[in-house]
Amino acid sequence: MTTRLRRIAHLDMDAFFASIELLRYPQLKGLPVVIGGGRRTVDDALLAGGPGQPGRALRFIPLTDFPLLKNYVGRGVITTATYAARQFGVGSAMGMMKAAKLCPQAIVLPVDFEAVRKYARLFKSTVTEIAPLMEDRGIDEVYIDFTDVPGGQRGGGRVLARLIQKAIFEATGLTCSVGVAPNKLLAKMASEFNKPHGISIVYEADLQTLVWPLKCRKINGIGPKADEKLARLGIQTIGELAAQEKAFLVAHFGKATGAWMHEVAWGRDNRPVVTESEPVSMSRETTFDRDLHAVRDKAALGVIFTGLCNKLAEDLQRKGYAAKTIGIKLRYDDFKIATRDQTCEDFTADGRLIRQLAGQCLKRVPLDKKLRLLGVRASGLVKATEFEKLQNSAQERLFRQQALGLHAMETIAKTNHSSGQLF
Repeated sequence: MTTRLRRIAHLDMDAFFASIELLRYPQLKGLPVVIGGGRRTVDDALLAGGPGQPGRALRFIPLTDFPLLKNYVGRGVITTATYAARQFGVGSAMGMMKAAKLCPQAIVLPVDFEAVRKYARLFKSTVTEIAPLMEDRGIDEVYIDFTDVPGGQRGGGRVLARLIQKAIFEATGLTCSVGVAPNKLLAKMASEFNKPHGISIVYEADLQTLVWPLKCRKINGIGPKADEKLARLGIQTIGELAAQEKAFLVAHFGKATGAWMHEVAWGRDNRPVVTESEPVSMSRETTFDRDLHAVRDKAALGVIFTGLCNKLAEDLQRKGYAAKTIGIKLRYDDFKIATRDQTCEDFTADGRLIRQLAGQCLKRVPLDKKLRLLGVRASGLVKATEFEKLQNSAQERLFRQQALGLHAMETIAKTNHSSGQLF
């Protein structure tokens, strides 16, 4: 009997937000396009066109009508960019104004969150129809356990990866890149090797040739600060990290992080693919187009704040959760952040109560500076069904206690009556 190798895949949709826009506007294919910025009103503006152009189809809108990045004014950040734009150094989380200096000719479009959620659900359901052991890791990426799926061992997983790529393209019109490796750590790295629309297969024996030459930042979990510290220690690549003694890394990064760095540098990762996981928290936040002041812009902030609370309540209700703790997040115009939490007596998914608790949090933070961002967060989550069970159980206990109390009172009364005492 042939021993099955553990084969874990990381699937990452290619420039997901931008690719969705290319479905809507195929004339932009191959051009530098960035996604981010303002509200979703661009479609109506483009459809309106000029005089004598009513009701034109989106795919026929000329390129000259699209908004350009060089004309963008504001403080938005880029969500994603097409690969043509990335060649100019434009990337995710970059400020739009900075990106405009790098690639002024890029076309800029806002995010269509409704379309993004629709295509995310579609590609993930397509994956699970073929390989049911899937871990949802965000809007545009998943881990998949190929080990016992038909085709998951052939070519190290290449056959199954190709089948999934084909099925996703047929269902959505979008492409993805897949890395298949012995574990999640290496699979995530591998999915970046041949973007876009690539498949990369990594075995344990490939660690020294494929992984060790990479920069340490390629390890998911090593951030900028840790990378800078490693660089100061003369450690630039994963191979150089693997060459360090575990004790050396522990001495510089602490017991847990140092030991973890030593393990991942050697490609070790035993984490399973988790098909179901409970969220720790849910949140809603928004970055303002301009800085808002708590006093001068009180009315506008009130509307935004209430809207965030209601949307958070809708998220909780839609996903079937209730929260014990409600919190807020503020980012001031100097980029400093303030957070506060308020724990309620019972679990809730009610928008009005969430607004009330979040409002109490607001009273505990300084509001003398302008605000860039406002957010509301729900944590201490339980499934709504579990909350109902807890409520029912608490009510039953209360009823039993009340019944026992009444019974005890009746017993005392009878005893007192039989002894001739008045109650």
